[in-house]
Amino acid sequence: MNKLELMIENTVKWGKNHLNSDKYIMKCLAFVEDALEKSNGIEIYGGDTAKESADLYADSISDGKPAKGSFVFYDCKGEIDGKYDNWGHVGFSIGDGKIIHSWGHIRIDNYLDVEALDGSDKWDTPTYIGWVPLSRVLIGHKKKEICI
Repeated sequence: MNKLELMIENTVKWGKNHLNSDKYIMKCLAFVEDALEKSNGIEIYGGDTAKESADLYADSISDGKPAKGSFVFYDCKGEIDGKYDNWGHVGFSIGDGKIIHSWGHIRIDNYLDVEALDGSDKWDTPTYIGWVPLSRVLIGHKKKEICI
């Protein structure tokens, strides 16, 4: 197993260990980032929201079935603190067309079935944008330093 494959496996395992947790309500990007960072001892840099991250990686977005280990992005509009905007949504591909993501709780869904998830009275359902390979997300990452 190469380093990238090991990182993907670590991320999937960490994510699955948090299934059904409601710790990441309204924090889909934080969940995906934590799964990658905490399971691999790295820090990545992206946007402040899932939509900002999707825009940041726009040059690398692919359509169709996401590759295992990719970040899977959606447009998703809703209201946060009285502001209605396209905040986006993101999940992490675990292979076979499935993603692990935070939608009310940590869950696994088919990447296209996410478009049918119920929003709330203040949120629309997500619309699939595409996926970005982990190799692109990792550009500019750094190892976390441990302070003693």
